[in-house]
Amino acid sequence: MAVKALKGFKDIIPGEVETWQFIEQTARSIFQRFGFSEIKVPILEKTKLFTRSIGETTDIVEKEMYTFPDRNGSSLTMRPEGTAPVLRAYIENGLYAVKPVQKLYTIGPMFRHERPQKGRLRQFHQMSVEVLGTDKPWLDADVMAMAWQILRELGLTASLEINSLGCKACRPSFNKALLDFLDQAQGLCDDCLRRRQTNPLRVLDCKSSNCQEQYAQAPSILDFLCDGCRDHFTTVKEGLELLSVPYKVNSFMVRGLDYYTRTTFELVTSDLGAQSAVGAGGRYDGLVKQLGGPDVPGIGFALGVERLVLLLDQLGKGGSRPHVDLFIAALGSQAQEKAFVLTNILRANGLSVAMDLMDRSLKNQMKQAGKAGARYALILGEQELENGEAVLRNMETHDQENVVIKEDIELWSEEFAHITH
Repeated sequence: MAVKALKGFKDIIPGEVETWQFIEQTARSIFQRFGFSEIKVPILEKTKLFTRSIGETTDIVEKEMYTFPDRNGSSLTMRPEGTAPVLRAYIENGLYAVKPVQKLYTIGPMFRHERPQKGRLRQFHQMSVEVLGTDKPWLDADVMAMAWQILRELGLTASLEINSLGCKACRPSFNKALLDFLDQAQGLCDDCLRRRQTNPLRVLDCKSSNCQEQYAQAPSILDFLCDGCRDHFTTVKEGLELLSVPYKVNSFMVRGLDYYTRTTFELVTSDLGAQSAVGAGGRYDGLVKQLGGPDVPGIGFALGVERLVLLLDQLGKGGSRPHVDLFIAALGSQAQEKAFVLTNILRANGLSVAMDLMDRSLKNQMKQAGKAGARYALILGEQELENGEAVLRNMETHDQENVVIKEDIELWSEEFAHITH
C-alpha cells in the first residue's frame, strides 16, 4: 500500500503551484515598493517563545501547537504563527541597532493541529509582515493599505474591519465592565466560561451562535479607550481615509493572540462560504520587551496563502504555467546531438528551451510543443541537416520559415536567440 500524506498536509503540484507563485511574486513586488526586507526564520523554535508571546490561555497554545521534546529534553514547537519567530530573530541578531525602524516580511509554512477544512490545513502558509520601531498611527494605516494593495493587485476584494483594543491603561476598566456583563449572560459555552476566568476579552471571539447573540449587547471597548488610545485610533481612521482605503469599525472584533494592543484589523471575505478572514493583524507595542528585547513598538499582519489561492481559483485568476520560448523537435541521432547542444547554449543565453529525449515521432513532438506552450518550434531532421536549413514554426500563427544552420553552434545560437525573443 502506498504511503499517503498526513491528514491536513497537502502537496502543491504543477498546475496548482503557478497560482502560489503568482501570489508570492505579486506580494514580493509590493513589499519591495513599501521598503520591506525579507527575513527567513526557522520552522522549529523553543516552546517558551510561543507561550510567552501568544499567551498560555489561547486556543493555539492550549489545543493546536505541534510540541514535542527534543532528544536532550528541550520542549520544541513547530511555529504556529510568524510574528514571534521574527521578533526573536530581531532581538537575537540586534536588528534594532542596525536601523531604528525595521520593516520585515517572511513567507512560509506554519503548523496548527486543528480540524482540516476548506482553506484551513494543519500545515498552512502565511505571508507575515512586521514593522518594528515606531508607534505612529499613520504607520498603522500604511500597513493596512499595503495589505489592501496586495489584494487589489491579485484581483481580489475583501472588507477591511478595524478596531482598537486599547492599552494596559484603559483595558482593565473595560474588562471589569465585560465581566459584569458576563455575570448576567445565560447558557455560555464551556470555552467562554473558561475564558471568562482566564482572559475575558477572548470570549468575544467565540463562534457559538448563542454566545454571539448575547455578545451583541456587550459593552464596546471603544467606549473605554483612554485619551491616548482614542486619539491614536482617530488618526488611524483619518490615515485610511486619506489613502482612500474603505473600512468598517467592528468594535467586537478581537484577535486570537494575547499580544495585541490598540489597532487590530481583519480582511474578511464571504466568497469562501461563511465569512472568513484572508488576512489579519494589529499592533503589539509591548511584545518585543516581553520577549527580552528593547522596549520598541510594533505592528504586523499575516495573509493566508491557501485562502488567497481558493479565491483566485474561484475567479479563474490563477497564475499561468511558465511559457517555453522554443521547442526543438529533432529526428535522427545527428539532429538530436546538434539539438542537444543548441538547447543548452540557448538556455545559457536566457531562453526557455525544451526538446524531446524520447525518440518520439514528429507528430508527437509537435503535440508536446503545444502542451508546453512553446512560442516557436524548430524542426531539425536528417534532411534539414543535409540541406543546411531547419524549419522554424510560429506556434501561434503556424507561419514557417527556413533558417540556415551554421556550423558554429555558438554563433548560430546568438542569432537564433535574437529571432525568438
